[in-house]
Amino acid sequence: MKEDLIVCRDLVKDYGKLTALDQVNLTIGRGRIVGLLGPNGSGKTTLIKLLCGLLQPSGGELLIDGQKPGPYTKSQVSYLPDRMYFADWMKAKDLTDFFADFYPDFDRTKAEDMCRSLKIEPGHRIKSMSKGTKEKLQLALVMSRKAQLYLLDEPIAGVDPAARDFIMNTILTNYNENGTVLISTHLIGDVERVLDEAIFLQMGHVVRHDSVDAIREEEGKSVDALFREIFRAEAYGGEHYDR
Repeated sequence: MKEDLIVCRDLVKDYGKLTALDQVNLTIGRGRIVGLLGPNGSGKTTLIKLLCGLLQPSGGELLIDGQKPGPYTKSQVSYLPDRMYFADWMKAKDLTDFFADFYPDFDRTKAEDMCRSLKIEPGHRIKSMSKGTKEKLQLALVMSRKAQLYLLDEPIAGVDPAARDFIMNTILTNYNENGTVLISTHLIGDVERVLDEAIFLQMGHVVRHDSVDAIREEEGKSVDALFREIFRAEAYGGEHYDR
């Protein structure tokens, strides 16, 4: 088992003339909850899709558990995309069956227990659920895998504060303790309490990667306050490539 779970060396991803990630260098260890923080257009979703193997790098190197993205790394990654990707006609039990069939590390009992706590009946269809309930259901399934790496892309965007609290508590109490959770978000205040580390992305560059404790001690302010300071003067326009 490699000490570093994720290693990026001079990682580059281009979309035609747009550079979404530019010479990114990162190492992320195990047993961590890490915030991937930045405004829309900073490259967060691009990095997550590279880690999932949904995109291929334009340059540099990306390793997960010492290997380039491929069949092995995909089996070790549990991915929550930024939008529901299941058909509306499916029932909660259909999704549970799907995960159980597809992922050997899926814990059906754990998922069913979480669904019961959410008052999601097995026969409930996705089309009948609120956005917050859909987010909770999908998160319960993703977090019921014993993965090495959990990639959560904007898990609390568009849901109410009560749902955000539930989602953050679910993440904190249900991930594999030997695995790492990478949470992409621009809602720093809602996730800061669960983070061990923070990565700040700005226009495809890593501008800071540090432990949350070090940021608070060195800066004398919260991660949310530092984020606002770094990005408040930045003007956004043109094409956004991380959505």
